[in-house]
Amino acid sequence: MNQVMRIGERGQVVIPKEIRERFGLLPNTEVEFVEDKGRLLIRRATSTRKAKHDKWNDARGLLKGKVKDVDRDIEEMRGR
Repeated sequence: MNQVMRIGERGQVVIPKEIRERFGLLPNTEVEFVEDKGRLLIRRATSTRKAKHDKWNDARGLLKGKVKDVDRDIEEMRGR
């Protein structure tokens, strides 16, 4: 798959939707640029590299499945 894209005045490149969807590049996905034998590759940042920059990484998923109804839980905490 080869696609030609242009670098804008501010150094930005738009990754086509088809490529973002195919490789799961969602908004806020961290990517890294890697040089490999004279080529420039873009890839999703590895979790270990990502963890160094993400202070919330350990807290993710902490409440997953524990909070079913936020409004009800808040009312219970308030004693109502």
